Amino acid sequence: MAGDAKKLQPIIVKKIKKGGHAAHGGAWKIAYADFVTAMMAFFLLMWLLGSTTEGDKKGIADYFQSPLKVALLNGGSGSGDSSSVIKGGGQDLTRSGGQVKRGDVEAQRSTINLQALRHEQRVAEATKLQELSEQVESELKNNPKLAQFASQIKLDLTRDGLRIQIVDELSRPMFDSGSAVVKPYMRELLRAIGSVLLEVPNRLTLEGHTDAQPFGDGSGYSNWELSADRANASRRELVAGGLTEERVLRVQGLASSQPFNRDDPVDPQNRRISIIVMNRDAEDRFYRPTADRVEPQQPETDPSIRPQKPTLVSSPSQTGR
Repeated sequence: MAGDAKKLQPIIVKKIKKGGHAAHGGAWKIAYADFVTAMMAFFLLMWLLGSTTEGDKKGIADYFQSPLKVALLNGGSGSGDSSSVIKGGGQDLTRSGGQVKRGDVEAQRSTINLQALRHEQRVAEATKLQELSEQVESELKNNPKLAQFASQIKLDLTRDGLRIQIVDELSRPMFDSGSAVVKPYMRELLRAIGSVLLEVPNRLTLEGHTDAQPFGDGSGYSNWELSADRANASRRELVAGGLTEERVLRVQGLASSQPFNRDDPVDPQNRRISIIVMNRDAEDRFYRPTADRVEPQQPETDPSIRPQKPTLVSSPSQTGR
């Protein structure tokens, strides 16, 4: 029994805490946190210095060297293009003399770049339309059936794009007097032009013109309706030549309001069909709201492009439309 009691005695473990170092158990963590914070601040400062322009650095240096000069005299040397919030710096809302806000230069550069880009686009588009004009001329010359009608084709570049005008001749009218039925040769000519226009994606405007000879049978049908019907008949022939319906943006009849020969209102050449291959600016003006759109009475030739001025062939006057 005595042996059993001796075996059952509890075992007591004593833990002794040594004094003198208890206060420094976590001090290294605080020191490490301070070191990391200092390094973060250092690298942040390096990043700011690397991304700051020379003008900003000069403005900050001038402020710390002579703060009154910068604050009272609207900035010292080198602070004019600064983005500093100090009075006289780049973000001064009073816009004192010599100050430039950050972003003004960038906005000006963006505007200049946009204008330059639009100019390059216009030049490229004008060059493409000029090539199209030469292609139409080549098509007429190389086609024996159409070569004889070359004198009736007038090509020129206007502010709206390439204008292809098919004019009447005394001995070879495009339509019978008072009729919107296309003559056989005119049908072949329009279809040939339509096949050439497939080479470009530009939208088209078709205009019908008559001479100033009065027309009317008492039913109210006048040169206005006649010119519109002739323009629409020409549109159908272009479509028959392969042109898609979506390419035609506008068909209009102008009667005798825009004569080809202003000196002779009844000149046969005033009876004509105008096909305008529209440039981007002309399309933009078309899609612009009516209140903002200004339509010129007569398309003006663009002076920046090498225009082909239509040749005016004098011929005797002919009554009819």
